[in-house]
Formats: sequence, C-alpha cells, structure tokens
Amino acid sequence: MSLDTIKSVIERLDPPWRANELLSRDLPLVQPRRISPNGHCRMVAAQDGWLAVNLARDDDWNAVPAWLQAEAKDWEAIEAIIAQRSCAALIDQAILLGLPVSQLGETKAAPSCSALPLSGQWATGVRVLDISALWAGPLCGGILAEAGAQVTKVQSITRPDPTPIATPLLDAQINGRKTRLAMDFADQAALADLVRETDILITSARPHALARLGLSEDAILAANPKLIWIAITAHGWHGDEGARVGFGDDCAAAGGLVGWSHGAPSFIGDALADPLTGLMAASLARDALEAGSGGVIDISLAGSARWFAQEAGL
Repeated sequence: MSLDTIKSVIERLDPPWRANELLSRDLPLVQPRRISPNGHCRMVAAQDGWLAVNLARDDDWNAVPAWLQAEAKDWEAIEAIIAQRSCAALIDQAILLGLPVSQLGETKAAPSCSALPLSGQWATGVRVLDISALWAGPLCGGILAEAGAQVTKVQSITRPDPTPIATPLLDAQINGRKTRLAMDFADQAALADLVRETDILITSARPHALARLGLSEDAILAANPKLIWIAITAHGWHGDEGARVGFGDDCAAAGGLVGWSHGAPSFIGDALADPLTGLMAASLARDALEAGSGGVIDISLAGSARWFAQEAGL
C-alpha cells in the first residue's frame, strides 16, 4: 500500500479537503521506510511481531533503560534487546512508563462513520471549545471552523501547544480561523465555565489528566448534558486503553496503516494517524450534531488508522 492509496480514499470521501494539504506539515522529512519521515519512530522486530517505537521526546529516551531493564543509548542497542523480548511484555512495561509503543496491527476495532463528506456550512452557529494540542484535535476544530462553527482555541499558558512555533504553516491552516485564548488550566472554575457554555468540546489528553483539571466525564456532562465531547486519545477513552500514550506514527502502525517491503513493514507517510483522526473526528461530530445527541465520542488515533486501512483495502 502506498500513500497515494490513502489520498484517493480522502479525495473520494471528502472532496473539499485536498489530500496533499490535509496530510502535510512544514517539517523537514525523509522518505518513509522502516524509520518514520520525521525520524522519531521505528519499526522494530520483537520475538513474536513488530513494534512501532516512538522516541520523540527527551523523556522517552530517558525512560528507555527502565523500559528495557538494560542500558541502551542508541537504536542499534534498542533493536538488539527488543529482538529477544515478546511484544506483550514490552508494551505492558511501556504503558507503565508512558512510552508511545504499539504492536503492528494490534487495533482491531474501527469507528463507525457515516457523515463523510464534510462539505457545506453544516456547523454554522455551533460553539466549539478546542483545548486539544498538536495535530488531530486542532484539525478537527479547523474543519468545524471551515464548516461555520465559532471555534475558540484555548491554550495552556504553562504547557503551550508547540504547533505555532514548530510548524507555523500547519498552525495557520488548522487554527487560523479560530479565536485564540490563553489561560491557566489550573483555574478549574474558569475552564468549567467555558465548557458549560459550549456545544462541542475537543480534547486530546488522557482521561485522568483531564480529570485533574476538573474535566471528569460525569461532572461535565451533568453540568452540560447536551455537550458533544470529542475525546481524542491514542488508543481509546475507556478502561486500560485510556492510560496509553501514543502519537501519529506508532498509532498508524497499531491500526495496520503501513506498507511492506522485503518482509518488513514501512511507514507510508508522516504521523498519518493524526490528520486522519482529525478528519474522522469532524465526521463523528457532524453525526452527533445531526442526531442531536450529546455525550463523549471516543475517537482514537489507532482506531481511525484502522478505519482508513480497511477503506484502503488492507
């Protein structure tokens, strides 16, 4: 499978959004192979399968010795150790340490999506509060803004979204139509007031992190029963999956959204699960608006990758 296959799926489902624009960001990238285009994630062979190991942050590298229970300061050493271990044992330990590691094809369930395509002003007058970061959640908010919604992008002043600095062109594309608001997320009362006055909430943090901000599912939906909560996570909102960390490359692998060459898997694009999840999330938001139903919409990067892998004929 190639990236062109995924582009054809996008163009067939959602003509107003050009596939090249949707799937690209202003970063220096290399040709995708067993190493992701941004250089942070690798497909690594374990005893019983392939893992996608994403070491994008300094904290991830610092956690590697605890994860592998051995000193491993470079990829060569990491791959040699992983080759002697099982996927399940490595993933279990990665979850405990907050490392973005997934097994190739581990995600079997894909979201049910019926609202594509997304053309027209179907969200006119809808109030959207976007407190997500990076790519998937903000892209969902950007699509809603394109569809006529009044979108407020709220950024933490203590942990700001790095997108405006790291990828300013992407930021302009997905956040340019939004009203921007900086605030201290420790002010739980102010944050709760914003949520009570919105129609759609977009988040991209894990459930326990949001609960620490006063945004627990029970409390928020009790205060705003009609709220449509787009809860974007790596592997799922509920249960043990809600504790997992993941990003666009490792979650694309979890959903089986990869190519193959000489018996080994390869990435086919840059952090693909992110933009595809943003598109999927906007579609599910439209479903909920048309149905007049509130509640949490559980949308994972890995599940969205699985949906597009199925649509591409894997």
